[in-house]
Amino acid sequence: MTTTATAKTINEVGIDDLYRAGGGILTIDEAKHIHQIIKQAISKAKRSRLSAAEVWKEVVGKKVLKPNHPHSLHQRVYYSVYADWDTSINGPPLYWFPSLQDSKLTNLGKIMEIHGPKLLGTSYKDPIASFNLFREYTIRHPEVYWSIILKELSVTFHEPPKCILDTTDKSRPGGTWLPGSVLNIAECCLLPSIHPRKEDDSCAIVWRDEGDDDDSDVNRITLKQLREQVILVANALDRTFTKGDAIAIDMPMTVNAVIIYLAIILAGCVVVSIADSFAAKEIATRLRVSKAKAIFTQDFIVRGGRKFPLYSRVVEASPHKVIVLPVSGRNVGVQLREQDISWKDFLAYDNQHQRPNHFTPAYLPVDSMINILFSSGTTGEPKAIPWTQLSPIRSTAEGWAHINVGVGDVYCWPTNLGWVMGPILLFSCFLTGATLALYHGSPLGRGFGKFVQDAGVTVLGTVPSLVKTWKNTDCIKGLDWTKIKSFASTGETSNVDDDLWLSSKSYYKPIIECCGGTELASSYIQASPFQPQAFGAFSTASMTTGLVILDEHGVPYPDDKACVGEVGLFPLYLGATDRLLNADHNDVYFKGMPTFKGMRLRRHGDILKRTVGGYIVVQGRADDTMNLGGIKTSSVEIERVCDRADESILETAAVSVAPPDGGPEILVIFVVLKKGFNQQPEKLKTIFSKAIQTNLNPLFKVSNVKIIPEFPRTASNKLLRRVLRDQIQHELSVRSRM
Repeated sequence: MTTTATAKTINEVGIDDLYRAGGGILTIDEAKHIHQIIKQAISKAKRSRLSAAEVWKEVVGKKVLKPNHPHSLHQRVYYSVYADWDTSINGPPLYWFPSLQDSKLTNLGKIMEIHGPKLLGTSYKDPIASFNLFREYTIRHPEVYWSIILKELSVTFHEPPKCILDTTDKSRPGGTWLPGSVLNIAECCLLPSIHPRKEDDSCAIVWRDEGDDDDSDVNRITLKQLREQVILVANALDRTFTKGDAIAIDMPMTVNAVIIYLAIILAGCVVVSIADSFAAKEIATRLRVSKAKAIFTQDFIVRGGRKFPLYSRVVEASPHKVIVLPVSGRNVGVQLREQDISWKDFLAYDNQHQRPNHFTPAYLPVDSMINILFSSGTTGEPKAIPWTQLSPIRSTAEGWAHINVGVGDVYCWPTNLGWVMGPILLFSCFLTGATLALYHGSPLGRGFGKFVQDAGVTVLGTVPSLVKTWKNTDCIKGLDWTKIKSFASTGETSNVDDDLWLSSKSYYKPIIECCGGTELASSYIQASPFQPQAFGAFSTASMTTGLVILDEHGVPYPDDKACVGEVGLFPLYLGATDRLLNADHNDVYFKGMPTFKGMRLRRHGDILKRTVGGYIVVQGRADDTMNLGGIKTSSVEIERVCDRADESILETAAVSVAPPDGGPEILVIFVVLKKGFNQQPEKLKTIFSKAIQTNLNPLFKVSNVKIIPEFPRTASNKLLRRVLRDQIQHELSVRSRM
């Protein structure tokens, strides 16, 4: 079954349909049982206006659709349930529904139950009914919310803040947060605490190396062991560098990388985050902009059983000094430059140090810089974005409130310290008492899936391209992911059918969609455990986040109106940047933005679509907007339709270009086909045009289809539509001169 076939309605689906969709795995008796549950759900939901959602809720609640069932069965039921669903009336189809009992046991739900009646009075009912009211309160009174949340995280001040928020300095539109406070956020990660419960023998990190026996136990390190290792490295750093020095990390997110990251901050230095996928030129740019005094790296990277050189690539960038870790064993496998040093030799002094388990942290003001991260750099020089000690507090609070990360959780997210999700993942574990799960290898294959099972991962973060690979290769077949209580997703726009597959692997647990930015240290829109969820959509702005959606004249749409426009963020935002190292912060984020209720709005650059029912779909960046026949739409909106238009499609990219001789913009669809499929561009052009005209607008017309092997992407996997747009513009220009 494909998602594009005209689906029968759920009333029309018979036992034979279910049996055939079961792909030989489902028995006829199981098909009969599922059919019986469906009929009971239809009968129970008959009088409900949202009958389709009620039917799906009932079927999923009975757990008759199992993780090991073929995806075709899940597709048959889901798409049949929603075959007649009118999104213009009902909003997007819903797949997950909160339970009142469970909502009261979540991190934020407990807080709402305690503080809701005091803050909202008789308006407070329960965490589900009162979530929107409570969130709106946090926008108006962020200082109240943060005073509560700081007590829930493992944050200890060396000197407490004078207040939560000071808005007297009008030159700082984002406010001054926790003024006067002094701390070391790395120390907060490493010390035991009563609330949240972190003990010395608590498991801090669980990991496995790619290539290890998948049937062997996973590796574990306790909080005490982690602290001792970080102190060992911090002593070595203190001996070699000066407080405030910038020190880069360019290596996979291994246990040692995490130790180094925390040690740099504990010692009062600044981490420079560089992704291990970067070419030498990109590494050199980041070293130059950050003025890094040294860089930690590995001799090689191991991926999919193959070794790839890393140290040699780093050396091409001409760093001042390199500390080199071996990818395996104790000795590095490369010849080092004279000024460079092996990991073993770097630590050798401190193995003989009189007090190797003691280190006095560098206690610094809360707005001191701890980490320099970089934007993707899709155009020009990447922005150097400084994180302060406020940034981890913000990012951790989002995971605590929206993803419900806490003590007892095992949190895994394939990422890298060179991208914002690396530090977010690290702090979200160590400041909440969760265990950090790391796989030292490629997340694309079965080895990673087996690790997720064996480590008992309860929260699994992804990016949509990863999910697509897992689904298309069926690499987790036979594995048990049912300990996962929630998924999370960020980085790109999610595909509905891929998310259907992912959620089904844990009996339809929610996928918490997250969209934010490095400069925000968080997500500004997310899903939440207090609202029904729709695949590929966000249900709310994050806690304390105020935003509006602007029309083409910069005027905000009413909050309850379905619309499409550029987002504008309220400027009071704990953890957001107030400076950039290589660009004018005001020019980038505030200049030219409209005012709203006396506030200059903060620019983020996303185009958002607010649906009926208040759900939010990201339609791409402001520069991905296209004008087709006088109607504005986005690349993402068209790609959603085209991705599902034919079973041969792996992914699509939509761009519009103006013809060389002028006239309206024309629509071009780039296509990557699934392995083993062949398709003609002209046939796809017809298929796409019909799908777009049926699902979006009858006036939209596809002018050209280009089939290519793969899409150009940034190192963080973001699609470079600009490159495709330039390519087709060049082709049209050449043709016009012939």
